[in-house]
Amino acid sequence: MNTSSARADITVNGRRYRWPKRPLVVVCIDGSEPGYPGSDGGGYIERAMAAGHLPFMSEVFEHGTVRLAECVVPSFTNPNNLSIVTGVPPSVHGICGNYFFDPKSGNEVMMNDPALLRTDTVLAAFAAAGAGVAVVTAKDKLRRLLGHGLSFGERGAICFSAEKADEAEIQSHGIDAVLEKVALPLPSVYSADLTEFVFAAGVMLMESVRPDLMYLSTTDYIQHKHAPGSDAANAFYAMMDRYWARLDALGATLALTADHGMKAKHSSDGQPNVIYLQPLLDEWLGTGRARVILPITDPYVVHHGALGGFATAYLPKDADTGALAERIAKIDGVECALIRDLACERFELPPDRIGDLVVIAQADRVIGSAPEKHDLSALEVPLRSHGGVSEQRVPLIVSRKAPYLSADCRLRNFDVLDVALNHVS
Repeated sequence: MNTSSARADITVNGRRYRWPKRPLVVVCIDGSEPGYPGSDGGGYIERAMAAGHLPFMSEVFEHGTVRLAECVVPSFTNPNNLSIVTGVPPSVHGICGNYFFDPKSGNEVMMNDPALLRTDTVLAAFAAAGAGVAVVTAKDKLRRLLGHGLSFGERGAICFSAEKADEAEIQSHGIDAVLEKVALPLPSVYSADLTEFVFAAGVMLMESVRPDLMYLSTTDYIQHKHAPGSDAANAFYAMMDRYWARLDALGATLALTADHGMKAKHSSDGQPNVIYLQPLLDEWLGTGRARVILPITDPYVVHHGALGGFATAYLPKDADTGALAERIAKIDGVECALIRDLACERFELPPDRIGDLVVIAQADRVIGSAPEKHDLSALEVPLRSHGGVSEQRVPLIVSRKAPYLSADCRLRNFDVLDVALNHVS
């Protein structure tokens, strides 16, 4: 599958990418809160490394490229994974949440249909040019979006999820008999095993078909439940470190980033710090006249109860949107409340998929719709979540030096392909 002889550069969405000289593995570590000044001792990688659990990553920190970057807001899974593989923000590719409200149909819709994607991916462009491309996601919700534009079959691309690895077929996924080839059982979607399956599959693919470009996307199940430096978090990152070392030993360049960070969202007694927005709008505007949408919503809400740091609200036509934004911004725990145009300009979002208001919570808070709409009975530990600007810092790490990368340039997580392909010597 590897075809990395000299090839012409690839241009996608206005950005030019060099052909990989060796296999490139891009990893999106879901929910990987980084260490940075003021982060009270470091993030997941830094604390696990300090405890001696990450020998491979310790070498990368010494000899590779280690930077901080910013993810897109809302700091959720779908918009950031799609930004990473397209190299552009949601205002261009159109995916602005895990979930959105379609005013034309009047329905609330999961953003996992490739028809909602408004641009090509870098993965599909390389595959069309003859590169070997493979994608492995933890959850199946991302598989169809990340596989957009890929052709499958005996000599096509490969794209499957760990969640539904047993359903992979040659014509629809580019591979079959995945459980047999990976030699692991089908993992539970609510487990660290889901991420381990992703990496075991990545190693299997690198050993067998050796793609030119591989994208691995994990799940943040552990990060939602365990803080940086905890035993469970350190064990999880140690597991990933072992697979990173194996991919490196197989000759691949590794480029790691995250879709978002992760922070505690609870009070000292362990109760979630929630700002319920719907009851306030019902009181101010009349019951049911406004509609709160929480873009964190997806089929997997057990570990966060659909509570995140970003909400958008659709208002009746007679509402004074600016006055409401000012009123909401004064609520304790609200970071900012912006009318649609300002929010879309600031966060590079598609206006037709955002409500009249955008509300973002402070670092220790989340936004809910109404109490009766959130089942928190399955929260086994105090709430940890994401979605706002407080989870915007993420790592951007490449296993090799990037001497052509400016030391002071602003980096976004969707610059990771540019850094790994264009700036690594």
